[in-house]
Amino acid sequence: MSNYPWGGIRRFNAFSEHCKKKYGTRLQKLSIDAGFSCPNRDGSLALGGCTFCNNDAFNPSYCLPGKSITRQIDEGIAFHKVRYRHAGQYLAYFQAYSNTYASIEKLKTIYSEALVHPDISGISIGTRPDCIDAEKLDYLQELSKNHHVFIEFGVESCYDETLLRVHRGHDFSASLKAIRASAERGLHTGVHLIMGLPGESREQMLAEADIISELPVNSIKIHQLQIIKETAMALEFEQHPQHFQLFARDEYIEFVIDFLERLHPAITVERLTAEVPPRFLAGPAWGLMRGDELLRLIEKRMTERDTWQGKHCKSVMV
Repeated sequence: MSNYPWGGIRRFNAFSEHCKKKYGTRLQKLSIDAGFSCPNRDGSLALGGCTFCNNDAFNPSYCLPGKSITRQIDEGIAFHKVRYRHAGQYLAYFQAYSNTYASIEKLKTIYSEALVHPDISGISIGTRPDCIDAEKLDYLQELSKNHHVFIEFGVESCYDETLLRVHRGHDFSASLKAIRASAERGLHTGVHLIMGLPGESREQMLAEADIISELPVNSIKIHQLQIIKETAMALEFEQHPQHFQLFARDEYIEFVIDFLERLHPAITVERLTAEVPPRFLAGPAWGLMRGDELLRLIEKRMTERDTWQGKHCKSVMV
């Protein structure tokens, strides 16, 4: 099979390939730390954040809130040109914490500084589903008339029991509301899920592919749970390791493929794995294997299994 439902030759609907087809070039994200906080940290909802969260584990070295947004963009471009020489356009990726958790006036100031940069063609915003409202979405809809605008909601799990256990501070209904409100405005709407959160069975995690496939979602990021130092989860893992069923590498490869088989083929896949510097890990690791190497193993195994994204998808909605 050489041509899949999304018109590509890879066995899953890769976001990077989708962008090349839709925009004519690669869109490279540049992580920006604009100094946002989170209602789960500043006391509005709670203190301490989600049990798995330590943003330092995935922030690039150039990405520091003490630097201006313009400087972070300039340094980010220099950083990524070494690895991604063929990037045609750049997106300012507001990644750290909850990047709509501010007044509309402050958001306009922050996003505008990024969008006036000559090398930036759009913004990608990572946020919590309970940190968005109609006014902010209307503003993003207006921006999308002249810029690429992507919004990514940290859903993390489709199960309220899990969200409560990891101290998330919102339920799944908040995610449903935010996803639908974003999609109604024509915004590119993405979701982020973590696989292997304590208490979830393999079948529950696979069923999340069915749940997401029924929603108006454009893209998805999933990755395996990693135990990160200086988090509440690291302490729980130290004291109660039996609470966790962490994936071995080959086990995760098979799981991801099973997940993709159930995922609607129209949903683009931004990420299937995660990696953090080894110095941040408090739990089992998969050696020094990089994410792109693991991705090659996933695709190789998909070929061996002669399978593809959506092969067993039951949904007709997206």
